[in-house]
Amino acid sequence: MSMEETRRLLNTLAGVLDDAFNGDARPKKTAFVLLVMPFGGPEGARTNYISNADRKDIVVMMKEVVARFEGQPEQKGTACKKFML
Repeated sequence: MSMEETRRLLNTLAGVLDDAFNGDARPKKTAFVLLVMPFGGPEGARTNYISNADRKDIVVMMKEVVARFEGQPEQKGTACKKFML
């Protein structure tokens, strides 16, 4: 899949996800981030993402997930705690 095809698909999926989670609600109630990468790609291959949240909130979300995966206690911070399930 080309980068342009990936970009178009991510934008389409983001619209579907945002509508499913938030509909017409304002302010939005649920943030998401979708990460994609090609299987078998070269080491260090670019991971693509799309989100309906601010980048700073995505960073906090990702740190919390990594901490869970690694079995560490919850990360401290306020940017995105309300969005985690």
